[in-house]
Amino acid sequence: MSLKNRLQEELTAAMRSRDASRRDTLRMATSAAYNLEKRNQKPLTEDELVGVLAREVKTRRESVDAFRKGGREDLAGKEEAEIAVLSEFLPQGLTDAELQALVDQAIAATGASSARDLGKVMGWLASRTRGRADGRHVSELVARTLAGRDLAAHEPAHVAGANGTPNGTLAGGATDRKGRAAG
Repeated sequence: MSLKNRLQEELTAAMRSRDASRRDTLRMATSAAYNLEKRNQKPLTEDELVGVLAREVKTRRESVDAFRKGGREDLAGKEEAEIAVLSEFLPQGLTDAELQALVDQAIAATGASSARDLGKVMGWLASRTRGRADGRHVSELVARTLAGRDLAAHEPAHVAGANGTPNGTLAGGATDRKGRAAG
């Protein structure tokens, strides 16, 4: 059964059971999907529908943060209930280990070597993580991994000075206030 049909069946079931919050959440999600279909002038694929649901969840997470900062725990609870309903229709999320394995695979596949290649890696990962991981989290993980590899590839030039002592200091360790060897 397609995701669109599942959404529709769950919406009908929520109407019959008079579950107002579930009904309203599913209506908002189907409405968002319908609006995107009309804008694109073509039916949504399963991946596009998952993307719509993931955006709806992301919007609600941001609302939860805003409501908590504003001291509105009641509204935050409502948004969390909507997240729970929408999460039923999203693919199982990736664990940190699975995500790290995908990031390593993406870096190898794209030949990325520095933080400048972040866009290439994220482009490769986008379709594989859509709806299964938060984009911000994926981006941070890619940036951290690329930075680590970039640092490991380059040994710092300031490790040993010209005279073999650390940072180029004199044997007595005398430096001026800018860290230059005094003498």
